[in-house]
Amino acid sequence: MEVKKSPKADLEGKKSTWLLIGYVFILALMFVAFEWTERDKQVTTDTGMAAVVFEEEMVPITEQEEQQQAPPPEVPKAEEIIEIVENDAKVEETVIQASDDTEKAVEVKYTPVVVEEEEPEEQQIFQIVEEMPEFPGGMGECLKFLMKNAKYPTISQENGVQGKVSVKFVIEKDGSIADPVVVRGVDPYLDKEALRVVKSMPKWKPGKQRGKPVRVSYTVPVIFKLQ
Repeated sequence: MEVKKSPKADLEGKKSTWLLIGYVFILALMFVAFEWTERDKQVTTDTGMAAVVFEEEMVPITEQEEQQQAPPPEVPKAEEIIEIVENDAKVEETVIQASDDTEKAVEVKYTPVVVEEEEPEEQQIFQIVEEMPEFPGGMGECLKFLMKNAKYPTISQENGVQGKVSVKFVIEKDGSIADPVVVRGVDPYLDKEALRVVKSMPKWKPGKQRGKPVRVSYTVPVIFKLQ
């Protein structure tokens, strides 16, 4: 037997309608709940007291100046007294007592200082000067004079001795010859004849240093040659 229902008793047909109404109601409640907040309420905390502002006091930094100490007073220098003692003054010998166990006295004797005197320019012999001495007519004439006036010793000729004798001498300020000496000899007889002929030379033109005549050392060769 089929059961027939009344359209009024059918609740399934109104289910969707009530569901929508429920959704709308819930959304309305949620809207009211969100809107009803305490953000619009203002709480006044003013107690009527003004805020106190504390200002920090700036303390200036001061530097303490260093006190400069006055320089110490200068000590006056003691004046040195120099005593000049003459060379011929007599100096007494001083005896100093020794401090060792032997107690022997130490004698201190004065030793005079020997000062070497320089040779005066007048006596000084120069090797090289500004104006060298010159034989009358030049060096060629000097060699001719020596060869012409030198006499060959007979004994040296017999022995076949020949060679060159070097003679050193001093030309004085007046041009004369002084202190001849053989610096390189060959034979005693030839050396003696070389000294003789050098001494017989005429006066030379003296050498000069700073425009003044001076003594000059000079060397010449005397040649002995057998024909």
